[in-house]
Amino acid sequence: MKKTVTWILIADGTQARVLENTGPGKGLATVKGLDWSIEPLQSKDIDTDRPGRGHSSGGSARSAMEPKTDPAQHREAEFVRSVAAVLDKKVLEGAFDRLVIAAAPIALGNLRKALSDHVKKAVVAELDKDLTNLPTPSIDKHLDGIIAV
Repeated sequence: MKKTVTWILIADGTQARVLENTGPGKGLATVKGLDWSIEPLQSKDIDTDRPGRGHSSGGSARSAMEPKTDPAQHREAEFVRSVAAVLDKKVLEGAFDRLVIAAAPIALGNLRKALSDHVKKAVVAELDKDLTNLPTPSIDKHLDGIIAV
């Protein structure tokens, strides 16, 4: 009988890693090559230029134009999309059967939008918790009632 492989994605907007469980009592193991991080930056660090200037519709007044999206949020959403793309590739290769996602709330929302239908079918649970800074041995207690680690 084929063992069921469950991956646990631990993520926020700047770092992510995948852990694997191959059955009850097997614990969690880090999946090699599936950990990512980008340097956390504030919007002011990303967008150092002064904003452009625009004319008002009536008269000659000019005012600063604000960006439509926050640069830091955009950067984090792009990061999450890149993680989702790797998960899509891996599920199509048959690397995992089930997926549990534990992510910071904003990252979880971005992940939901970015996941392919193939990956969404594999998702068995979502936790809106940021567990990225916890060591692997401490994560299993957060998965009680979801999977038997």
